[in-house]
Amino acid sequence: MKLGFSAADEQFRAECADWLNAEMAGEFRDIKGITKLTASPERRKEWEQRLGEARWGCIGWPSQWGGRDATLAQQVIFAEEYARAGVPGRVNHIGIELAGPTILAFGTPEQQQRFLPGIAAGKTIFCQGFSEPGAGSDLASVRTKARLEGNEWVVNGQKIWTSLAHISDWIFVVSRSEEGSKGPKGLTFLMMEIDQPGIEIRGIKQINGDAEFNETFFTDARCPADSLIGAVGDGWKIAMGLLAFERGVSTLGQQMGFRNELDEIIAAAKANGAASDPLIRQRIAKAEIGLRLMRYGALRMLSQTDHSKIDGAALTYKIQWASWRRSLGELAMDVLGQAGEVAEGAEYEWDTLPNLFLYSRADTIYGGTNQIQRNLIAERGLGMPREPRGDV
Repeated sequence: MKLGFSAADEQFRAECADWLNAEMAGEFRDIKGITKLTASPERRKEWEQRLGEARWGCIGWPSQWGGRDATLAQQVIFAEEYARAGVPGRVNHIGIELAGPTILAFGTPEQQQRFLPGIAAGKTIFCQGFSEPGAGSDLASVRTKARLEGNEWVVNGQKIWTSLAHISDWIFVVSRSEEGSKGPKGLTFLMMEIDQPGIEIRGIKQINGDAEFNETFFTDARCPADSLIGAVGDGWKIAMGLLAFERGVSTLGQQMGFRNELDEIIAAAKANGAASDPLIRQRIAKAEIGLRLMRYGALRMLSQTDHSKIDGAALTYKIQWASWRRSLGELAMDVLGQAGEVAEGAEYEWDTLPNLFLYSRADTIYGGTNQIQRNLIAERGLGMPREPRGDV
C-alpha cells in the first residue's frame, strides 16, 4: 500500500485547516500556542469537548462511536494541520490514541458502549498505569497486584510517571493477578475510575518547572469484575497491542510539532547572528535532513496494512525521534547562548526553546529507554537471542 494525498485529500486538508484556524482565532484563541501539558487544564478539557461536538476528536474511529471513518491519509492530514495551527496537545491523548483503540480492538460490545462515547465526546479523560518504580522500561516486572473478590477487582500497588493523572477520570492498569507469576505471565489489564478513596495522586515536579507526571498509589482500590480488557492473564498481550497503537498516526502530528520547533530555532539563529556560524548551519541542515527522513519513515510505517502489532520499522521509530529531538534541544541552547539560560522569578517560566532542551532530556528515557529500544530492535526486529533475564 502506498500512502499518498489525492485531490480529495487536499480538499479535506483545507477543511481541517479552516476549522482549526477559525477555532484558534475565535472562542479558543486563549489556548493557542500553549506548549505545557498542565497549562489551562479546564479550558483544554472544554476544547476536547468542542472537538467531540464537531466530530473531530477521533476522526479515525467508526462513525457509530463518534468518529468520521476517516482514511489513514485523512488522519495523517488532520494530525499535521492540528499541529500546524498551533493547537495545544491533547489532554486526552491517552484516551483517543491508546485506550480507545485498545477497547475497539479487544473490548466487548458492552465495554465499547460503556467507554467509547465518553472518550469521543471529550468527557472521559484517561491516563496510563504502566510504569512502576521498579518497572519502567521493563514493563514485565510490574508488581502492582489485583485480586478478584466477588464482583470486584481489588488493586494494591504503585504506578509512576502517570501523565496528567491529576486531571484524568480513568486509568488503565496493568497488574499482576496470578500470585507468584513473573515476567509477562499472570498480568491483567484493568480499567479503573480514579475518583475513589483507594487511589491517591501525588504530583512530581520536573526540571522545567512543570508538573505533568504523577505517582499513583492504589490501596484496596476497586473496579467491577467486568472492567478487565481481554481475559484474566491477557494483560501482556493487551499492553503490547496498545503500544502498537502508540506508534500510529499521531507520529505525523508529533513531527509537525518538531517542524515548528526547528523553524523557531532557525528564526532565532537568523535574529541573533548564530546563523553566521558554519557549524550551527551544518547542525541545522542535519536536523532538517533527520526530520525529513523521519517523515518518510513514518509514512512507510503507516502504509503497512496490519497495525495490530509493532513491526520492524515501528521498533526503530522511538529511538530515532527521541535521539533526534535530544540533539535538537542541544542545538536550541547553542543557538540561544547565555540568554537561553536565564528565566525571571523564582517560579520560573521558560520560553519554548529552553523548555524544549529541558523536556527533551526525558525523550530518550520515557516509553522505553534507548538501551531498551536497542534490545527490542535486536530481539524482535532482527531475531537475535534474548538477553538473559531472571524472571523467566
